[in-house]
Amino acid sequence: MQNHILNTKLFSGCAKEDINELEKRLDFRVVRYGKGSVIYAEGDAVTDIGLVLSGSVRLEHTDLWGNKSILGITASGGVFAEAYACMPDVPMMVDAVANEECEVLFISAPKLLGVHPACKSQGRLIQNLLLISAAKNQQLSRRSLHTSPKTIRGRLLSYFSEQVVVQKSGKIKIPFDRQQLADYLNLDRSALSKELGKMRKDGLIAFHKNIFEIKIALT
Repeated sequence: MQNHILNTKLFSGCAKEDINELEKRLDFRVVRYGKGSVIYAEGDAVTDIGLVLSGSVRLEHTDLWGNKSILGITASGGVFAEAYACMPDVPMMVDAVANEECEVLFISAPKLLGVHPACKSQGRLIQNLLLISAAKNQQLSRRSLHTSPKTIRGRLLSYFSEQVVVQKSGKIKIPFDRQQLADYLNLDRSALSKELGKMRKDGLIAFHKNIFEIKIALT
């Protein structure tokens, strides 16, 4: 596990020889989840940061009427629930669900932040956590941009534009199936699928499952 976690953003710059000490002081524990399993539920009081070792975890919110919105997907090497773990008096406002079979390393946030660092690596861990949280705030801001256009095509163009820039390619792979993409963009699935078909007919895109080829530069 040591070599694997040292390749993640959370443990970037940490010394391999410090991992055993951090494991003891910060109560490391690894849990496996099947697809669809709820890791954290809305309303839970959370004290552990989740680091995805394999698979992926999605964050979603379901309102009182059953309408679901996907806020994002945390892939292998990513962190989730860190903001709630650092503020245990604030309950989870979303569900953290296994998007597929996954393995998660849990780290005690109170012990990470509340004890004198045992080594330089613990201080580095805290710095990395701050940077990750800042990057996630930017991701949420981008999602707001994608859901602000009034038309379905406008939302899709906004999302595809971002992915072309992030992936540095006109051929992109998105982490969503059709229902998840609809939930992420706050759209009806059938309306989304219909618009994707129109965009393909208009020569804007080609796609197969979650692989999209963007035919023109999206600006």
